[in-house]
Amino acid sequence: MRPTSTGPAAAGLRVPYDDLPPEVHAWVEGVLGSPVAQATTQIGGFSPGVAARLRCADGTRAFVKAVSADANADSPALHRREASVLQVLPEALPVPRLLASYDENPWVALLVEDVEGRQPGLPWRLEELDQMLALTRAVSAQRGVAVRPAAEHVARWQGWRKLTDAAAHAVDPWAARNLDRLRDLEAAAVDAAAGDHLAHLDTRADNVLLGAGRTWLVDWPWASSGPRWLDLVASAPAVAMQGGPSPQDYVARSGLVQRADEDALTAVIAGFTGMLAEHSALPPPPGLPTVRAFQAAQAKAGVAWLQTIMGA
Repeated sequence: MRPTSTGPAAAGLRVPYDDLPPEVHAWVEGVLGSPVAQATTQIGGFSPGVAARLRCADGTRAFVKAVSADANADSPALHRREASVLQVLPEALPVPRLLASYDENPWVALLVEDVEGRQPGLPWRLEELDQMLALTRAVSAQRGVAVRPAAEHVARWQGWRKLTDAAAHAVDPWAARNLDRLRDLEAAAVDAAAGDHLAHLDTRADNVLLGAGRTWLVDWPWASSGPRWLDLVASAPAVAMQGGPSPQDYVARSGLVQRADEDALTAVIAGFTGMLAEHSALPPPPGLPTVRAFQAAQAKAGVAWLQTIMGA
């Protein structure tokens, strides 16, 4: 039986499930033990691949995400990394579990549990934002999970150092005037990101599913260990640009920063914002034409946050 693909396959950059090669279809049905009868493409996010809910002829359900190196050379590595992360996350976390993975050049695919839920509405409503913050607190309470140190990511950010004075001015005149201070802060961010608390590092509306009685967090390739407030820094600019509270109000609302080292917090904010600013000035990656505008909007929110902290 050929599956029926439904949903907004043309929205964003999603590839319809039907367009996967026959060998990937065969793998999916072999793992699930039944032919796929329906595939519903999911919107949101920036992957240039397949993201679809599957229903098999025997009623079995699963979620498949798959990407080809031909569409974007970097995306398969993210799927491989997510597969390894999903295998070590604590069972207590509300995370759809990995069923199986496929890795045959150029395709990498993951099959995970299909969970019921919807993305939060935008602009943010406070009651739904509080559900995401509760999820952030639950994730950050986990310690000693075998994921990479956040410092490995932060060491590669260094966006303010990479930007020229002219490019920094194009991001924001305040940033250009304070470029030396920002570069010093982001250099300190590597040490400031030390810690053993679990962080998702990509907690935002399109990675949260609000279910009946449970809030799920999906898409885990960036999982890291760091300070307990790390996910707040990484999510605050996106929350602000999507109609939520200002970063400082959002962080205060979390209840996770009362005993935070303010210098360390500011350093990581500067490092994360610099990464966003530098990335937003680059050409779009293959298959991802909208990601730079999203990064630019987050960088704007991050710069405003830094200006509030650092002054003129």
